[in-house]
Parts: sequence; structure tokens; C-alpha cells
Amino acid sequence: MIKVSENAKNKISQLMSEEGFNIAQDFVRVGVKSGGCSGLSYDLKFDHASGENDKVFEDHEVKIAVDKKSFLYLVGTTLEYSGGLNGKGFVFNNPNANRTCGCGESFSL
Repeated sequence: MIKVSENAKNKISQLMSEEGFNIAQDFVRVGVKSGGCSGLSYDLKFDHASGENDKVFEDHEVKIAVDKKSFLYLVGTTLEYSGGLNGKGFVFNNPNANRTCGCGESFSL
């Protein structure tokens, strides 16, 4: 399961609306791809549909689609949003990551 914090839900709702998506029916697609200074990086985008190879979750009224390969890396992750002085953006709190880079955008297992 992938969870979404209340702050992340509010920001996702705002961004989806701005980009023509509907939080009630569209998806946040979360994935992992090769790259970044630690070896793997997170991928986050909006999608109108889930695929047949996706795992689908819903938390705080946010529908999340994750391909099965990425899910193995992301199980137990909480998606959060930080708007603090040190920068703002989505943060993946991934209990599976052994090492993360300084910016938090990449990780390794």
C-alpha cells in the first residue's frame, strides 16, 4: 500500500485541477526509474486511467496507480508534501530505501 498525507492530498487536488484532471476519477501515477545520484529515482505524474499491470490504491480520496515493478520498491511508502523554507515539493518517505541523496529525489536499496 502507498499512503498519502493530508498536505500531499491538498496539493495534489490543487495541481490536478489546474492541469485539467479530476481527483474523484483520475489517478496519480507513481513509479521508480533508473537514474539519480543514488541509482533509482521517483516518478510522479497524473493519468486518466490505470493499466492492467497496475496496482491501484486509494488514500485520502487520492487514487494512486503503480506499475507492479515499481510497487516492489515503493511498498509502505508515504507521499508527503513539504512547503517549508528549505524548498517545497513532494517527498517520498520510503521505508525500503537504504540510502537517499541529499535532495531526496533518488534512492538505493
